[in-house]
Amino acid sequence: MTVILTNPQELARFLKFIAVGAFGALVDFGIANLLAHFFSMPLVYAGSISFICAIISNFIWNRYWTYPDSRSRPLHRQLGMFFIVNVAGIAIRLPILKFGEPPLLAFFQNLKLSASITPDFLARNLTLAIAVGIVMLWNFFVNRYWTYNDVS
Repeated sequence: MTVILTNPQELARFLKFIAVGAFGALVDFGIANLLAHFFSMPLVYAGSISFICAIISNFIWNRYWTYPDSRSRPLHRQLGMFFIVNVAGIAIRLPILKFGEPPLLAFFQNLKLSASITPDFLARNLTLAIAVGIVMLWNFFVNRYWTYNDVS
């Protein structure tokens, strides 16, 4: 983490990675909420599908914007590496979604909130936000030092 804070180029990459991740989070949240709301899909399934869509978006943006100088590897190889890191991210994410949502739902149901925002919506999105934050840190560091290690 110190390298990021002391090296302007690494800091710029980290900030770009965060911007790409924020856009990926929009893709992730949007698709997860659409699937959960309109198709009554459980969060674990909706979140898995939305995560794959976000992976594809994030890979494209990171390859061409965050790390444009990292294209010494063939596209398919780098995508494979990126995908492996993100599959490990799913392994981190799914237990958070599975076991994090029920206690948050119970917490928000006990608050007796107004009907305009439902406890389901709050629990789903807070659980997803926690999972996204944890997995984002994992993804940055592993991708930086493995997938994009051809960048000086």
